[in-house]
Amino acid sequence: MQTALAEFVVRRDWQQFHTPKNLAMALAGEAGELLELFQWLTPEQAAQIMHTPEQAERVRHELADVLSYLLRLADVLEVDLAAALGKRFS
Repeated sequence: MQTALAEFVVRRDWQQFHTPKNLAMALAGEAGELLELFQWLTPEQAAQIMHTPEQAERVRHELADVLSYLLRLADVLEVDLAAALGKRFS
């Protein structure tokens, strides 16, 4: 996934904007957009969010955005996320 994202960025000449600061800020913004989908829901409504096609699509979209910025940030900082995760929970 990181390779595909890196190639996407190169094709659009976005490397200049993908600094650690900018990527961390974008990641936080996208996480906020995901949070917004759940903000005023009851726990029961939140548990059922994927049962409404429109809401499910919005959740998938925001999760993809969060993941893409996380992967880009890890790539730019040369962090092996699998190794970091393994160390975190070992």
